[in-house]
Formats: sequence, structure tokens, C-alpha cells
Amino acid sequence: MKFSEIQTTLKSKKIGIAGAGGLGSNCAAALVRCGIGSLVIADFDLVEESNLNRQFYFSDQIGMAKVDALKENLLRINPRLVVSSHIINLNPEFIAKIFKDVDILVEAFDRADQKEMLIETAMEQWPERPLVVGSGMAGFGKTDSLSTKRYGELYICGDGKEEIGPENPPLAPRVGIVAHMQADIVLSILMSKRITE
Repeated sequence: MKFSEIQTTLKSKKIGIAGAGGLGSNCAAALVRCGIGSLVIADFDLVEESNLNRQFYFSDQIGMAKVDALKENLLRINPRLVVSSHIINLNPEFIAKIFKDVDILVEAFDRADQKEMLIETAMEQWPERPLVVGSGMAGFGKTDSLSTKRYGELYICGDGKEEIGPENPPLAPRVGIVAHMQADIVLSILMSKRITE
């Protein structure tokens, strides 16, 4: 399939991304580079210097809301991209409202309790809609342990083990690989549906 054909399919698709940190910002960039036409991004955080080791931001964006900085960066890739950005700390009510009409939802939170809350909410609200999450990407090396597991419409990317901590920080290589795995799953789902329709 030609890239132009892929772009034609993807430009009508809308993807939700919950979290604009290492996973969310890099997944968004990968999707935009492939031709996704619309993104809905939600995060409450600001860009900090400590984010620059793994997130799709730049030093002159420190202090900006992540969703605003990310929108700015994504529009530099594709000025025709439609981005709906929300500076918000997500809870079940906001998740149901903000992501109600996306084709696929990507979970990109740091904290385990937030991940669990989003997964439970999304599976309850939209059991038939794909949900792509990241779990286990801290540290470095052992990239052969990273994989994707599918449970119905839930896709989990990572190794499921390497939790982030003071002695096991998130770093660009493994975080980036998992973010790109998430983007690849999104594309695979969208393109396989096109092929079978």
C-alpha cells in the first residue's frame, strides 16, 4: 500500500490521547507524521526541564501547558492537523465527555492509579472501541522484552514490569519505543478495518 493511500485513510480519523508526557507526546508525533487528521489531547501538566530527556518538547517551552506546547509542535509537522487540547486533570466524567467521539483512545499516564481509572472508565463507556495503553518502559536495555498483548479491544504495550522509580527512571529510548508501539497499534487497527470494510 502506498503512503498516499495510508494518508487518505488516516486523515479522516480522530485519535484521543490521555496524557501528554513521554508516551503521549511521542505517540502523537508519530501519528501525525503518518497522516492522522485529528487528535484530542488532555493533560493538566506544564513542561519542565526534567521532561526534556524523553518528551517531545523543547527548552524554550518550559513553563507552557504541555497540551499547548504539544499542539504547537504537532502543527509544525502538519499545519492542517486538527487538535482539540484540554488542560485538565482527567476523571471518569471528563474522560467520558472529552473522548466520546474518537476512533481509538491511547492511554499515556505516568501513575498506575490513573492508568487503572482510565482503563476502567474506557472499558465501561466504550467496550467495543480499541484502547491502547503503555505499561513497563522504565530504565534502559532489554528492549527485546517489549511487546504488545491484546485482550479483546485492550492493547497493552511494554514489558508490564519495569515501573518508574528513583533508581529506574524513564528514558527516551524505551519510552520512545513503547510510544511508537502504541502509534503502530493504532495504525494497524485503523488500516486493517479499512482493508476489511
